[in-house]
Amino acid sequence: MRSSLRFISIAAVAAMLAAVPGSAQKTSGPKERYEMDVATMSGFAAMGGGKGGFGGAMSMMFGGDPNSKVAYQLLLRLGSGQAPTAPPPKGDHFFLPQAKLGKSVPLIAPERKEGTYPTEFERPKGRLLLYWGCGAKAGPGQPVVIDFAKVAAGQVPPNLFSSAVPVIREVSQANSKSYVDWPNTKGGKQPSSGSSLLGAHRIASNIGPDINFTLAQDYMQGLSASTAIQADQSVMVRWNSVPNATGYVAWTIGGMDRQDKGGDIIWWTSSASQQFGGGLWDWLPPSVVANLITKKIVMPPSQTSCQIPAEVKKASGEMMLGNLNAFGPEANFSYPPKPAGNAVWNIDWTAKVRFRSHTMLLIGADFGGLGGASGGSSTGGSTPAEPEKKKKCKGPLGIPLPTC
Repeated sequence: MRSSLRFISIAAVAAMLAAVPGSAQKTSGPKERYEMDVATMSGFAAMGGGKGGFGGAMSMMFGGDPNSKVAYQLLLRLGSGQAPTAPPPKGDHFFLPQAKLGKSVPLIAPERKEGTYPTEFERPKGRLLLYWGCGAKAGPGQPVVIDFAKVAAGQVPPNLFSSAVPVIREVSQANSKSYVDWPNTKGGKQPSSGSSLLGAHRIASNIGPDINFTLAQDYMQGLSASTAIQADQSVMVRWNSVPNATGYVAWTIGGMDRQDKGGDIIWWTSSASQQFGGGLWDWLPPSVVANLITKKIVMPPSQTSCQIPAEVKKASGEMMLGNLNAFGPEANFSYPPKPAGNAVWNIDWTAKVRFRSHTMLLIGADFGGLGGASGGSSTGGSTPAEPEKKKKCKGPLGIPLPTC
């Protein structure tokens, strides 16, 4: 919804400016918009085979060395204001050989699945405790306590979800007449180790003109994070400085092992103010990140450590999953080139490539030596654990998660 409104508002402003004599340069289009999200994943995030996210981390948590590889993730979206020349809408993103993705990956329209979503969920139990801010001790007013039973009954506390950091998707099915993406049902295998995105890219489809651009920015460097439990039971998180990072944000979730028994789920972020949900765990434009740094919602690129308050560690118990996100640069392309003077700019297409690097690790737990119960954990230097039998997991609101 927010992405749709964002696109509509931009189009409305452009139309208004074009109608005002002597104002900004008049434009039309673009007919097509392409968005390419690029992630470098390390630690436990890399062990999900490119799945990424919380579900990916849980699915591979119980086996393997988090330092064994750095994984890559690509998410591709193409939206057009035109109908396909021959339905259904489809396309291909053609890569150079060094991308290790074959000649191309298929872009297809998402399948609309009716009746596949559960209509009833197990009534959630327990509470959600929200903490925030770097430091040995939690600040005043913490934690904010959210009762799951009240949320399930429709009593959502005001300002629970972050309004300062929206999820930004400028290309979506909602704001496009024709839409295709990847991964999809025809393919989704992510790039292998040694992949490079440098060089020429071509997107051909039946919903608009070909898109051609050349990338000079490759995957970001992987994050290497470590944690150490301090004498006061706070947790010090340290990480390497990632070239081209525009800012960092960290979060942890704890208590998941006791959620079935109605225990508390603990959520902490490195932001100086209460933040839950929103786009902090996603890709964000450098201009947005710069603004969030001034508000102390995102840590500056010069920062390489943050202390998790002792209260968070104590409340989280034995199982505490951490994540560190490094926002990165953004590359923008358009065609044809912007004309000089006040000539009308008829834009055929735009393309945006967004970068980030993130890592996941266990804090203060010991799963076969992976978590580092005595002294902390790290994304490197571990001995692989014996795989355990997979089991079903449930999220904080009682909604089933992927197998773990």
